[in-house]
Amino acid sequence: MTSKDAELQSSELIRVAIVEDDRATREGLGMLINGTPGYACVGEFRSVEEALRSIGHHVPDVLLLDIQLPGMSGSEGVRFFREKFPQLEIIMLTVLAEQDKVFESICNGACGYLLKETPPARLLESIREAHEGGAPMTPEIARKVVKLFQQTSPPEKFDEQLTPQEARLLRLLAQGYSYGRAADHLKISVNTVRDYIRAIYDKLHVHSKSEAVSKALRNRLIY
Repeated sequence: MTSKDAELQSSELIRVAIVEDDRATREGLGMLINGTPGYACVGEFRSVEEALRSIGHHVPDVLLLDIQLPGMSGSEGVRFFREKFPQLEIIMLTVLAEQDKVFESICNGACGYLLKETPPARLLESIREAHEGGAPMTPEIARKVVKLFQQTSPPEKFDEQLTPQEARLLRLLAQGYSYGRAADHLKISVNTVRDYIRAIYDKLHVHSKSEAVSKALRNRLIY
């Protein structure tokens, strides 16, 4: 194989990192990923804090993130990963389909949610699906998400609707962007972002970014 072939093959690999505190599960996932053509496990970590410290310039494409971890929980950690590595796709792994954790993880920026008992072939398929822009979920999790929306109260009526630019900004914040990164993405200044945020808070009757994102999702103002 020439160096050019090796480079091409490497560029086609889906690079995956794992955050899981159970050693057997972590190593088993690593072996599955490394043993499958087209995939490479580029990091195995025991906690959110360790992963945030250790992931450097070579950011993985997809992160498998356990929801229950020592220290910071996975559902909370999603937000920090998305803020630091906005291009990273995050799939949550859990033993139980806990409804509140499902909602928190999705609001914080997770793109998928799988039970740990998911068959290996489906897990690998889900990693590829996330890498290609999809939102993989096992049927049990998908039913939870549908139920969450069914239980959500009808959309509130606000005095003023969000402008398209305000909605775009709020959507970026929901994906984990910082004010600075959102400003760069929208090609506006950070001060303009702050002006938009104040207007959003007034229109949605909230006092924090998390409240704004949560209310906007509940009321289908952003998707």
